[in-house]
Amino acid sequence: MDLERLIERTIAIQSIPAPTFSEGARAAWIHKELSKLNLTFPEQDPIGNIYLRLPGDEKPPIIITAHLDTVFPMETSLEVQRTSDTLRGPGIGDNSLSLGVLLELAEELSEMDLPGDVWLVANVGEEGLGNLIGMRQVVSKFKEQVTAYIILEGMSLGHIYHKGLSVRRFRVIAEGPGGHSWIHSARPSAIHTLIKMGEALLNIELSSSPKTTLNIGLFHGGTTINSIARQAYFDLDLRSETEQALDELTHRVTEKLTSYEKKEISVKIQGIGERPGGSLPKNHPLIEAAKQALESVGETDIYMEVGSTDANVPLSLGLPAVCIGLTRGGGAHSLDEFIEIPPITKGYQSLIQLIHLAFQ
Repeated sequence: MDLERLIERTIAIQSIPAPTFSEGARAAWIHKELSKLNLTFPEQDPIGNIYLRLPGDEKPPIIITAHLDTVFPMETSLEVQRTSDTLRGPGIGDNSLSLGVLLELAEELSEMDLPGDVWLVANVGEEGLGNLIGMRQVVSKFKEQVTAYIILEGMSLGHIYHKGLSVRRFRVIAEGPGGHSWIHSARPSAIHTLIKMGEALLNIELSSSPKTTLNIGLFHGGTTINSIARQAYFDLDLRSETEQALDELTHRVTEKLTSYEKKEISVKIQGIGERPGGSLPKNHPLIEAAKQALESVGETDIYMEVGSTDANVPLSLGLPAVCIGLTRGGGAHSLDEFIEIPPITKGYQSLIQLIHLAFQ
């Protein structure tokens, strides 16, 4: 690995806007850079995933993947600040560094005698309402005929994500007659109704074991300040460590919401996303390999984690998958996101070691 080259590539990737569903320009850059390496020609599937096959021997392939998209709108300023020890800028760790590492892997692994093929994949639709569409397509392509799926995230070095967090997302829509705020003051407002519904949801007692969460992340509606809102909606994110607890929360939430259906107010609940849960036991060979790989480079702070990542898709199907971090950092999903430069080498070396161990 050439660290300076990796940093330059990471900054170049980060500078290309790639909100979910608009990853095309960043995907084109990755495709161009992979093509320059004069290896097997990279492929692009109909939804925008980029694939590069590094030929190996007869063992089932390892699929190494990182997502292209970010949480930031197209107009976000993507200026990067570099110091001797850090890179700071929106999306630098989630997930520009991982995409840069895919390019480094292409150069290094192509010179090795691999026990099986290694596929490097830059996938779309991991963030927000992407609903893991890219990873679903990846798993549909390779199915169970793999040695492992290894998912890369830029931050969280030392954290091994072997459990996929179950997630369900809903759009809750209230509709009423609307009207003038003074003349029709007795009429119900869609916005006022949603505020009451939100307050009711926030009063639901949530389980701490298994951990279960509820979040209203987006609120939209109304037309003008002096109009009674005819329509409004909010987007709701429910998560839990177990499917059973998520089922129970979904039932309680649905009961609360539908109770606000009145003569002049209709309530609609639309599913807008789902991330399936799943897990591998801590003693699974792939998880043991991830732990051993970190130990081999001197990482002593190792944590077994549950999270919502691209690994959810293969894990939900009982397939061997793990998500690992490449360095340390902070401020994820914020304009002040940053990564530490010195641990990148350790993270990269542990990834190379994990690939070798997974093939054994």
